[in-house]
Amino acid sequence: MKLSIVLFAAILSQPLFHQSLHAQTPWTLRQCCDYAVEHNISVKQSENQRQRQEVLLSTARNQRLPDLSASANQNFSFGRGLTAENTYSNTNTQSTSFSLGTSVPLFTGFQIPNNIKQSRLNLEAATQELEKAKNDVRTQVAQAYVQILYNMEISDVAHRQVSIDSAQVARLQVLLEVGRASEAQLAQQKATMAQSQLTATQAANNLQLAILSLTQLLELPSPDGFTIVRPAVPVDGSWSVATTPDEIYAEALAVKPEVQAQQLRLRSSETGIKLARAGYLPTLSFNAGLGSNYYKTSGFAAKSFGEQMKNNFSQYLGLSLNIPIFNRFQTRNSIRSAKIDFDNQQLALDNTKKTLYKEIQQAYYNTVGAQQKLKSSEEALKSSETAFQLMQAKYENGKATITEFNEAKNNYLKSESDLTEARYEYLYQQALIQFYRGKELQF
Repeated sequence: MKLSIVLFAAILSQPLFHQSLHAQTPWTLRQCCDYAVEHNISVKQSENQRQRQEVLLSTARNQRLPDLSASANQNFSFGRGLTAENTYSNTNTQSTSFSLGTSVPLFTGFQIPNNIKQSRLNLEAATQELEKAKNDVRTQVAQAYVQILYNMEISDVAHRQVSIDSAQVARLQVLLEVGRASEAQLAQQKATMAQSQLTATQAANNLQLAILSLTQLLELPSPDGFTIVRPAVPVDGSWSVATTPDEIYAEALAVKPEVQAQQLRLRSSETGIKLARAGYLPTLSFNAGLGSNYYKTSGFAAKSFGEQMKNNFSQYLGLSLNIPIFNRFQTRNSIRSAKIDFDNQQLALDNTKKTLYKEIQQAYYNTVGAQQKLKSSEEALKSSETAFQLMQAKYENGKATITEFNEAKNNYLKSESDLTEARYEYLYQQALIQFYRGKELQF
C-alpha cells in the first residue's frame, strides 16, 4: 500500500517537475516567437476567421448540388360545402398528401462560379491576414527580447560600477588605517558606492519589468524562473547602406502578407461586381418530383388509403426559367455598391503599401543611424576607457582627486551604456530590415 502511494505521488509530481525544469531553461528568440504565436489570442481569432472562410467556400461550392426536400400534409375541413351533386351540405372532409421534390441549378447568370471564386479569394486573404497577425506578434516579441538583452547589459555595467566603487572603498579603508587618507575621502567614496548600488537596483528592476513584458506577450502565468539566451554572435556593424529603401520595399511587396491580403481582397471585390451584374441575367433550373394523396368526405364511400395512394401517385419533370425585367433598381444599386466597395478596397491597398513603405523608410534610417551611433560609441568607449585607466592610476597615486576619478569613471561607464544601447538598437533594426525582406526574424 505504501509503495502504491509513493508511485502515485511520483506520477503526480512529474508534470510539476517538467514544468519547473522548462521554466529554468533559457528561451531563444525563435522559441519565444513560436510560443507566442501558438498562444496569442489575436492569432487564434485570426485563425477562426480563416476557418470561417473555409466554411463559406464549402457553402459556395455546394450551391452546384441539387437540393432535395420532402413534405407531408394533413388537412381537415368542417362545415357546409359544395358536394358533387352541386348542392351544399354539412360535411367533414380530410385529405393526406405526400411529396418529394428536387431542383438542380442549370444556369444562374454565372453567380455560382463567381461566388466560389470570391470565397476562394477571401479564404486566401484570411490566410494572409493570419500570417500578418503572426508577424505582428513576432515583431513585438523580438522588440521585448532585445529590451531584455539591453537591460541585461545595463545591469552588468551597473554591477561593474559597484565593483569598482567597492574596490576603492576597500583601498581607502586601508589607506585610512595607515594615515594616508582622510575620513572625508572615505565617506565620499562610500556615498558614491551607495549611489552605484542604487543604480544597480534600478537596473535590476528595469530588467525584471522587461522580462515581465515578454512573459505577458507569451501568455505565461508568471515571469518567475524565466530567462532568455544571450546571442553569442557579436553584432556585425558592416551592414551595407547601399541597399536603398526602394529596393527593400520592392522585395517586401512580394512577400509581406498584409499586401498580399489587400490584393486578394481587391480581386474579391472585383468579383463582387460580377456577382452583382448577375442580377440582370436569367436563371434556369431543372425540377423533378413525385407525390400522392388520400381524400375522404363524410357520407360518401372512399377507397382505402393504400389504394388511393397507389392510384393518385404522380411524377413530374420540368424546367424553370426566370427572366428579370424590373426589380425596383435593386440590381443597379447592387452594382453601384459593389463598385464603391472596389474603390474602397483599392484605397485600402494603396494605404497598406504607403504604410509599409513608411515603416521600411523608418527602419532603414534607424538602421543607418544606429550603425553610425555604434561606430561612434565604440570609439568613445576606447577613449573613455583609456582616460579612466589613466585617471585611476593618478588617483591611486594621490595625483587626482576623488571627484576627478568619479567623473572619469562615470564617463567610462556611460560610454559602455551608450555602446550597449547602440549595439542592441542596431541589432534589432538590422533584423527588422531582413524581416521586411521576407527572412526569418532572428539575431
